[in-house]
Amino acid sequence: MSGNSLKLMSIDKLKEKIEDIEICMFSTVEPDGKIVSRPMSTRKMDPDGTLWFFTNELSDKAEEVDLYANVNLAYSNVSNQSYLSVSGSAEIVRDQMVIEKLWSPILKAWFPKGLDDPNLALIKVIPHTAEYWNATSSKMEQIINVAKAIMQGKQYESGEHGQIKLR
Repeated sequence: MSGNSLKLMSIDKLKEKIEDIEICMFSTVEPDGKIVSRPMSTRKMDPDGTLWFFTNELSDKAEEVDLYANVNLAYSNVSNQSYLSVSGSAEIVRDQMVIEKLWSPILKAWFPKGLDDPNLALIKVIPHTAEYWNATSSKMEQIINVAKAIMQGKQYESGEHGQIKLR
């Protein structure tokens, strides 16, 4: 498939792309309209595509989600040159049963009080669209193909590109 082609992607494909990438760049909109990103660990993806993240409900990102629910999640697996951008709406969830279900002891590094932390909350992201890009050849082949495109005056076709509209 050419780099400019776009095809629809299923939720299963979205899950396949995310499952090997633990950390994403989670972008929100600040009160003054600036976009800010920070690395966050995806804790779970539900069968319907909903994504879950832990947060401190008093954090700037929680305030930003409360003010402007639109977020973007950028996933990158550089070793296999796979990239994914997920746009959706987010909300802060304070449901203790869900928090306990998604909790992992490793999270104590960020939340030292663990499940007893009164500010422990979740961010629930409902994806609306996602786009991905995959290289379809090795790095050496890509270098050769870039050189060919330059010499032939053609646009470089970088690999597979797809999109999913969920809602």
